[in-house]
Amino acid sequence: MVFKKITLIGTSTEDFDTAADNAIDRAEETLQNVQWIEVDELGVEVATADNREYQAEVTVAFELEE
Repeated sequence: MVFKKITLIGTSTEDFDTAADNAIDRAEETLQNVQWIEVDELGVEVATADNREYQAEVTVAFELEE
């Protein structure tokens, strides 16, 4: 088996969990054979205090097809 890893950044105006879930959901919708996902970093965009954007950087590993 051979796996490939990619990095995605999910965002949300609600919280870190939702940002991570958004990245995971998108990975599962658009990639085949997703095996695991690691949350690497969390961050907040604070350009304006009223509109904070929570960000979750995740590493997605999926198995490559033969």
